[in-house]
Amino acid sequence: MTRADYTAEDLKKWEKNAKAKKWLVCGLGPDEYSRIQCCTTTKEMWDTLQVAHEGTPQEEESILEMYTRFTTLTNELKSLGRIFLEEDKVEKILTRVLLVTWESKITAI
Repeated sequence: MTRADYTAEDLKKWEKNAKAKKWLVCGLGPDEYSRIQCCTTTKEMWDTLQVAHEGTPQEEESILEMYTRFTTLTNELKSLGRIFLEEDKVEKILTRVLLVTWESKITAI
């Protein structure tokens, strides 16, 4: 689809999304930015930040700290050419956070 194929409404939505992304990114520090740099929509950015900040302490690392570390690593690997599918990321997080007794549920997810 080319830009000529978009309706006036589509272009308005695109413009609003771009403006919202700009304002959101301007208020973030480097750690926060590394979490959302691969997101394509403002909604995806917001959801990613919300998930990162709703964690509770587990072991000696909070979910926020673990997610930040994980995202930084996957982003660095992406810059080196190694791209992970979202499904792979979710599986890696779930298998390391949840107990072995959850294995069948992890597989189902």
